[in-house]
Amino acid sequence: MSSTEIIYGVPFSQPVRALIWLMLLKKQPFELVLINPGSKGENGTRHPDYLAKNPSGTIPCLEEPDSGFCLGEAHAIMPYLCQKYGWTDMYPDDLRDRARIDQYLHYHHRNLREASVGMIAPKIRKDLNIPQVMQDMAYKNFSRALRVLDSFWLARHDYVAGNTLTIADLAAYAEIGQCQRRFTNVFDFSPFANLHAWLERMHKVDAHDQVHVVLSELGDISQQEPDMETIVNANKRALSILKQELEAIRQ
Repeated sequence: MSSTEIIYGVPFSQPVRALIWLMLLKKQPFELVLINPGSKGENGTRHPDYLAKNPSGTIPCLEEPDSGFCLGEAHAIMPYLCQKYGWTDMYPDDLRDRARIDQYLHYHHRNLREASVGMIAPKIRKDLNIPQVMQDMAYKNFSRALRVLDSFWLARHDYVAGNTLTIADLAAYAEIGQCQRRFTNVFDFSPFANLHAWLERMHKVDAHDQVHVVLSELGDISQQEPDMETIVNANKRALSILKQELEAIRQ
């Protein structure tokens, strides 16, 4: 029997949340090891020990302790785990169904991921010093990508890649969902009817609330940026809830 996988990351990270959501949905035990994004310290993503596991220095990173196998990038990790454990409901065997999911995952990375650059990161990570021109461009790219999602992906089906929930939805919601009024409230989704309906469907998916505790605790940041104490407490609360969920899975 293989040992429990290790996931390196923090609850506030969008790709980390998508991966954690998959694990909780499938009731798969794992160990979350906190890693400080951008830090060269001992527990940082720029420390040589971490870079030896994931040379891009990003989160999440998956490690299999029994084999030493490590894998970075959530959009590589989630398909890998689905194939490893036979989670064909989340990543089907059918080549065309799988290709639609892969298509979205590739599209997502340089389109929907702009939400973090344009609207979330500038308010949370002042140390990144993201130029205003980059923020403005990210906002435009995000808005354009949402129109495509609303008029194409979600105009034909209830979910991103079809009529059933897949890892494409987890990846999409982790990025898009964080901007909702119920969380950070930094984007108005009312013009996008199909997207709005999808957001409501995703809110009802098992483990949604547990995965997004960090955002619930952070609250509305549209008018006032959160202070460091708020951010720290949001992460602490998220970790506490995650610990409870993992204990329940292991029982």
